[in-house]
Amino acid sequence: MYYGLNALSNNLIMCNRKNLINPSGLILGIPGTGKSFSAKREIFNAFLVTDDDIIILDPEDEYNPVVKSLNGQVINLSQNSRNFINPLDIHENYAADEKDGCPISLKSNFILSLCELVIGGKDSGLAPEEKSIIDRCVREMYLKYFENPVPERMPILEDLYNLLMKRASEGNDAARYVASALELYVTGSLNIFNNRTNVNLDNRLVCFNIRQLQSHLKKIGMLILQDAVWGRVSENRQNKKKTWFYIDEFHLLLKDEQTASYVAEIWKRFRKWGGIPTGITQNVDDLLSSREAENIFKNTPFIIMLGQAAGDRRILAKSLGISNEQLSFVTQSGPGEGLLFFGHTIIPFIDRFPKETQMYR
Repeated sequence: MYYGLNALSNNLIMCNRKNLINPSGLILGIPGTGKSFSAKREIFNAFLVTDDDIIILDPEDEYNPVVKSLNGQVINLSQNSRNFINPLDIHENYAADEKDGCPISLKSNFILSLCELVIGGKDSGLAPEEKSIIDRCVREMYLKYFENPVPERMPILEDLYNLLMKRASEGNDAARYVASALELYVTGSLNIFNNRTNVNLDNRLVCFNIRQLQSHLKKIGMLILQDAVWGRVSENRQNKKKTWFYIDEFHLLLKDEQTASYVAEIWKRFRKWGGIPTGITQNVDDLLSSREAENIFKNTPFIIMLGQAAGDRRILAKSLGISNEQLSFVTQSGPGEGLLFFGHTIIPFIDRFPKETQMYR
């Protein structure tokens, strides 16, 4: 049978989602099924019902009206923007409660993923000697920073580049190769991420709009912003505060092994640290294209599944154990119709949201 899902019941589901041992979520649906609307209404609910922070990664400029209506902050990132996010930002709580508690170790892992995305092709990554020289330079750079950790001394990509060039001048070919690949992003035309952060991220509701980033910068931008959100999650954890994180076009982070492995790792870390991540996508094939992405999918107990294409329905039925009867609810279904996965429970639903409301408009 169908269950109605009105604004009140959705509020209750959203609040209860926070109480799941693993509150991670996915919203899946082909265009026109209400995928973005489902995300926006939960954002509204999280803002109105909780005191939590909410961060949105928006690759297609879809969330501005929602954010502005709630007096949130929209940060537009592009080659022509004067808004900057520093991928090398770090703070003392960045790795609290990790095995070694060392923020530099955790940050080095992110920088290795970033360099792999910049340097590696689809089927290649960094060579062992390249990883080693990056790690050594990262540690040297941050150890120097933590001697006097004031904002004006926060490292930027150029600092890493200069250390690599220094090693290259000493005859290290791996350092020369990595520095050559980074040059475009440091002194070249794609140097948007070679600046210190200059935007205030203290607003409770923040949206990163990256629509104007060039296509080959979008995945890099999404990876960098995910790490920036991790910084917010780790700070909020110290204040016993939850952080909701919505990632639209989630499949873009999972298409390449270089980024999928880091995303899978941080996805696990989010849920342990009071983060509530939600991936939003229409590309089920890409969502299950690698072992890391499949692990994210299989370890995500909250899923809003709207209408699906025939091929995707077969993949999802096999992965989630959906019966033929349940599949009928995502077959040629209308907007706002589908299946809600909540822990071990699957609920068919029709969401008829009242159109005369300001929220709907």
